[in-house]
Amino acid sequence: MKIEKIYIVGGGLMGAGIAQVAITEGYSVTLNDLSADILEKSRIGIDKMLSKSVQKERMKQEEKDAAMARLTLSDKLDSAASADLVIEAIVEKAELKKTVFTTLSDICREDAILASNTSSISISELSSVVKNPARFVGMHFFSPVPFMKLLEIVGGVSTSEETIAAAKEIGARLGKTCIVSKDSPAFIVNRLLVPMINEAVWLLESGIGSTTDIDAGATCGLNHPMGPLELADMTGIDIAYAALEVIHTETGDPKYRPALLFRKMVNMGWLGRKTGKGFYIYHEDGTKTVNADLL
Repeated sequence: MKIEKIYIVGGGLMGAGIAQVAITEGYSVTLNDLSADILEKSRIGIDKMLSKSVQKERMKQEEKDAAMARLTLSDKLDSAASADLVIEAIVEKAELKKTVFTTLSDICREDAILASNTSSISISELSSVVKNPARFVGMHFFSPVPFMKLLEIVGGVSTSEETIAAAKEIGARLGKTCIVSKDSPAFIVNRLLVPMINEAVWLLESGIGSTTDIDAGATCGLNHPMGPLELADMTGIDIAYAALEVIHTETGDPKYRPALLFRKMVNMGWLGRKTGKGFYIYHEDGTKTVNADLL
């Protein structure tokens, strides 16, 4: 089946990013969210990003206009009925995702591919609530989606080889480098990354290093583009924490136990850039300062 119509559930940062890339590459996209305000904010954000591309002569004005014309907003899941591919990109909670896929399974065509953007939750578990688990796959995009080149594809126990191949083909059209992971807790990338972020939080909590020293240690000593604490702020502290909880619960290995400070920050709502406060405080002028409250 040729994929032309993509339906994205979740109008936040990830969903909007996936939508932007997809409409730019010629797909017809419906972006769904329960909140009309979130949808409109995402539409404005996508329009601004594409306008910047026009200003930098990376695309022509008519190409930008055509891309925006391929974007539709919807607050009803019923509109997923005609989609060839549905990508779920909501909050990283298994029960909420399963509720969404239970509904989608009744709405979507049987030959449609259902995909989750989960960064850590078992694809086999999520596929257990749909009628055709062979057509269910993990498609883990990385934030910010328009700039990050990786797509992590995850097959559950029932995912067919045809579905994996289709996901790889879509990823290639979106300009992504695709890697394939088995359905293991947090897959490949977050299995590597999240424990490092957790260790950085332990270092901060224990007073072994300051926020800036820990991040500088990674950027200058390990040649990483940004430090683990700044990266957690960018991706969302709640997302990193949820992935760590999955690894810890699924493996039972105490080395993956989340740092106490991690849990406290999530409970406080200090989730990084999206809330304006995480390991750093983000100011309206684009600057950031260390969150002194953590000390």
